[in-house]
Amino acid sequence: MTGQKCIVVGAGPVGSLAALYAAKRGHDVEIYELRSDLRDPSTTPLNFTKSINLALSERGINAMRHAGSDKLLQHVHSATIPMRGRMIHGRKPTGELYEEPQDYDIHGRTIFAVDRADLNKRLLDILEEMPNVKLFFNHKLTGADFRQRKAWFETRSAPNGDASTRPDEIEVSFDFMLGADGAHSAVRYHLMKYVRMDYQQKYIDTIWCEFTIQPKDVGPSDDPMAKFRISPNHLHIWPGRQFMFIAIPSEDGTFTCTLFMPSSNYAELEADPSQLPSYFDRYFPGVTSLISPSDLVSSFKANPHLPLISLKCTPYHFSSSVVVLGDAAHAMVPFYGQGMNAGLEDVYTLFSVLDKHSVEETNNPVNPSVVDPAIQRASALAEYSAIRTPDAHAINDLALQNYIEMRASVLSPAYRLRKALEEWLSVYVPSLGWQTKYSRVSFSNERYSEVIAKSDHQGRVLVRVLKVLLFGSVTATVVGLRCWKNPKFFRRMFSSFQGFLRGVKG
Repeated sequence: MTGQKCIVVGAGPVGSLAALYAAKRGHDVEIYELRSDLRDPSTTPLNFTKSINLALSERGINAMRHAGSDKLLQHVHSATIPMRGRMIHGRKPTGELYEEPQDYDIHGRTIFAVDRADLNKRLLDILEEMPNVKLFFNHKLTGADFRQRKAWFETRSAPNGDASTRPDEIEVSFDFMLGADGAHSAVRYHLMKYVRMDYQQKYIDTIWCEFTIQPKDVGPSDDPMAKFRISPNHLHIWPGRQFMFIAIPSEDGTFTCTLFMPSSNYAELEADPSQLPSYFDRYFPGVTSLISPSDLVSSFKANPHLPLISLKCTPYHFSSSVVVLGDAAHAMVPFYGQGMNAGLEDVYTLFSVLDKHSVEETNNPVNPSVVDPAIQRASALAEYSAIRTPDAHAINDLALQNYIEMRASVLSPAYRLRKALEEWLSVYVPSLGWQTKYSRVSFSNERYSEVIAKSDHQGRVLVRVLKVLLFGSVTATVVGLRCWKNPKFFRRMFSSFQGFLRGVKG
């Protein structure tokens, strides 16, 4: 299935990786991006914030591992910070501050903090070096005919980006379009005109705003790790039960922090931002020693207060001509750190299915040696939509559930007990294949839908076992007391037990 013209809409990490996969298979690839060159620091992201930290785990790494670029993998391994767990921050009843580490994995596996801009830059640099790839920035998709395989883009050719000049429009023909243009996808919008798409969009009642913990001043001869004000190998959480504050490390020693709160709390603080430091001291103890009160207030005023969207749809394709990936197909809240990982895994899964169908035998009776790429791709896209939909919906649901875990359950004895039991079983009874849900999601490539099924089964088994143990302990206590008080009862119980053993042996 080589020699096709493939256009990718969206030059973020997911779109760039999809373009790399397509180019490595010999397709002529064109990438169209609404924004200016994403490698330019002055380019404003679509959500109007400079969020640069992402959590990269096995799924995303596996997708890049199969992209066929050693340069990409080398960069990923050299420019990430391993995070071995969460660091829970709080205040004891005595008023003393505490930090409590909670490792993600008892086997020592880690997720990685990665700079989104650096990862995107590396991907675009690799693509720019490939002779069969062309990059087009400042191009807005305005129309698409997926039967005729034509697309229309507006492009501003005026000098210095003069917004008063009417944009030009170009027509582009293609064999295959990949839409990786985010939650408010133009590709998905046009795809809905061609398929009966089930679509669900939900905004949760949580707003987020970004803050920054600045590094310490260190000398050139000091330990490079000394520049971090708190542990660089943890994702830091200040849980507030109904809201939370988190911090993720960057290579330069800064931490990108995010405040997640219901809209009513934001409205209260927006009415009087001066109360922000005292608010933090009450609910996120210790933060004002890491971010000065004046910086807290100025960041709160300057940075946008943005909503969180959860989006599901199906199918993801039409015929052989178009498919949507990443946030365009399944935007999710960020609380499992799987948004980018799921998007990158989309790319790997899609091209694995395309590769499988490209080597299937043809049913052409006239010329059995001729294979129609469009027919093969249509079959592959139908299979991709069928197998990927339940997994995308599953991780969307998990991401929503994990917000409750991060802001509240991490403080719950029941949560800690289950996590300890599952980790103990995974270490000391490995033949059971027991793992925590988090380990299956972050450190394996199991399908998300299978992870949920296995985790739910483990939960039911644990509940039954705990019930048996609890009932057994109570029963043993009652029987023991009766035997101690009534020797005849003990003899009857012993006689009955002997009869039971004889029956078992017989």
